[in-house]
Amino acid sequence: MKQLTAVLALALLFASCNQFDKTKSGMPYKIKKGGSTALLKNGNYIVLNVEFKLGSNDSILNNTFGKIPASFRFDSTQLGKYNFTEVLPKCAVGDVVSFTLSIDTLKNMGAIPDYDKTFTKGGVIKGKVEILASFDNQAGIAAYMTKAYEAEKVKEIKELDDYAAAKGLKTQKTTNGAEVVIETAGDLSNKADSGKEVTVLYKGYTLDGKVFDTNIDKPGAAPFKVILGERKVIQGWDEGLRLFAKGGKGKILVPAMLGYGERGGGPIKPYSNLIFDVQIVDVATPAPAPAAPAAPAMDPHMMMHGHK
Repeated sequence: MKQLTAVLALALLFASCNQFDKTKSGMPYKIKKGGSTALLKNGNYIVLNVEFKLGSNDSILNNTFGKIPASFRFDSTQLGKYNFTEVLPKCAVGDVVSFTLSIDTLKNMGAIPDYDKTFTKGGVIKGKVEILASFDNQAGIAAYMTKAYEAEKVKEIKELDDYAAAKGLKTQKTTNGAEVVIETAGDLSNKADSGKEVTVLYKGYTLDGKVFDTNIDKPGAAPFKVILGERKVIQGWDEGLRLFAKGGKGKILVPAMLGYGERGGGPIKPYSNLIFDVQIVDVATPAPAPAAPAAPAMDPHMMMHGHK
């Protein structure tokens, strides 16, 4: 009898530990306390990791764990509805919040335009938030996030170093960590540089070899032209192309933080290190922009009496 009572008590304890509460908007959540009793202060800048994944197959929709955390100013008077910010007033640094979101509810709220292959009728999204730090001034949050960005970049460069070593590639590094492989030197008397227009054939792919864009051997695709230094391409390209000359050929290995970063873009997923095969078709000084047309001379009579 005592043994049965102990088992029942343990079962009740386990159930209570896994019990979800609900916010005012109906979002189920539970908080795993991290030890601190000092709740987040209104107006402070907080840093947190966030994960969203589909309940049907646990596929990741968004995840900052092990990457660059999210940060924002906590305003307890402007809490969101049916999202984790509703729970933040109950949290302290070190706490982990688990929550679930109904896809049907999100659609009814207009947060999801319509059902599709990802957001299916009756489905759920499982979320997790970890409160990492809190600061009462911008200097503190800025210093924290700078370290986080630098740590991410170091990790990405290490991944590219390992990739280059595994492929037997001899690379040169740019100022901020893009890596360049020169396969054909080209005309060294006509090197790419700031202010020069570089005409490029390229193929871009991820470390696993999946091509996301190319104008090489693609019918109807024109060479891509870019004037270096105008910040109209990703930083990894702007830095990497400067090591090439007209007629040159090689690769640019771009860490995500010098590419599409934590947001990604189109088919490129967030935090994707990228490889580009490049051929430098031409390096030229761009033609000067046409001068703006001269303003018409002002009629002295109009200057004195105004236009009627």
